[in-house]
This record gives sequence, C-alpha cells and structure tokens, in this order.
Amino acid sequence: MELSGIRTGDTLPERTFAPDEVQLFLYNAAIWNPHRIHYDLPYTTGEEGHPAIVIDGPLQGDFLTQLVLEWLGDLGTLTAFTYRNLRASYVGDSLTATGRVTDIDTATGEVALELALVNGEGEVVTPGSARVSVKASLP
Repeated sequence: MELSGIRTGDTLPERTFAPDEVQLFLYNAAIWNPHRIHYDLPYTTGEEGHPAIVIDGPLQGDFLTQLVLEWLGDLGTLTAFTYRNLRASYVGDSLTATGRVTDIDTATGEVALELALVNGEGEVVTPGSARVSVKASLP
C-alpha cells in the first residue's frame, strides 16, 4: 500500500544517541526526577548494583519520538505514541532508534509505525509504536 510516496515496509532514517552524565542530569532536573541512579555513580553501583549511571526510561521514549518527528517534519502530525522499556541502558551505551512503516490507511492518511531503540549488542531495549496523520508527501 502507498500514501504520498510512503510505502508499507519503508524504514525511517536511523538516529544514534549516546547520552552522557550532563544530559541525564539536565533531563532529570527538567522532569523533576530525583532518583539517584540517573546521576550519582557511587550510589548507583554501590547501593542499586547497576554497572553505570542508568539512562531514564522516559528519555529513551523521547529518543523514539524524536526519530518520528524528524522523519515526519512539517508534513503531518504525531497522533499516537507508545513505548515500553524492556531492559536497562547505561551511560556509555550507544542507542540506535529505528522505525518502519507497518500499515497505511490511504482513506484517512494515517500511517502506523513500529519503533525500537537498540543497544550496541543489537538488543531491543525499548520497543514502541506510533501513528501519524500525513498531510503531504514525505521526502
């Protein structure tokens, strides 16, 4: 199926994220998240048993949202978004956001997307999905 140049099976341009301690500190300050596993290494490793500072689940969801919005640009609207964190990710991990078109409703202009945030070992750490309403053709 096709809609304005979009075809089922098309992939979104991948984007890689490598969050560091400063980004995590600022992100958690902005969302008022005081959990020390996102900024205090001695606490995180000593008390919680993690190997490094933990990357927030909501930040990983935001990475997937960024992937969709950059692909979509001004040509449509994000109408639905879900994600689920399956495993922890840590500072030092390289996380790649991927997506593909899974369904197109040519009558309404709605496009369904399957999303995933994948770590350097190729494991999906955060799967997700989105729906967008397309107003015009995408590049």
